[in-house]
Amino acid sequence: MKILLHGAMMSIPHAASTPEEQAEVLRACQGDTEAFDRLVARYYRRVYTLCLSLLEDPDEAEEATQEAFWRAYRNLKRYDPSRSFRTWLLSIAAHHAIDRLRRRRARAPWSEALPAETLTPEEHLLAQEERERIRRLVGQLPPLERALILLRYWEGASYREMAQALRLSESAVKSRLFRARRALAQAYRAELATLEEPSHA
Repeated sequence: MKILLHGAMMSIPHAASTPEEQAEVLRACQGDTEAFDRLVARYYRRVYTLCLSLLEDPDEAEEATQEAFWRAYRNLKRYDPSRSFRTWLLSIAAHHAIDRLRRRRARAPWSEALPAETLTPEEHLLAQEERERIRRLVGQLPPLERALILLRYWEGASYREMAQALRLSESAVKSRLFRARRALAQAYRAELATLEEPSHA
């Protein structure tokens, strides 16, 4: 998955489900608690990272992670096997984290840096600065828009999955995502313009 922002293409990988993983999910849906425990072990770090990136508080992120897995377990019978289990689980976590943000009315920045790319030594420094700039600009978005960017471009969620997770219509998801990308692009251009202004002695 890639984000194109003002000509800068940022690669963001997301893993596809394996047949073994799909079989594990099926066993969990059929009531195998040990299979679900293995899914928890497989995804715990990823869910925690998502919660931390939204909440910016390790203790609260830990609580949100536990709650996300509990909600997933209680709703296993509602899981649609045609959907990605990973995306479904992360959608539950994102929605719960956003609810927490709304309750405390905070606007915490996104703390997770984008993954490193394979670049030449000459390109690495500029790419690192670019990732940091985009990370910081994403962190300035409101929680819902931040979650939309995270789910769409980090986890590869479909519009339908995002709509279900965030309790929005697909058209609302698309329009909010468009506005979030537009805000990012405007902030990006404004920052570049500031950097390019000539200094006066």
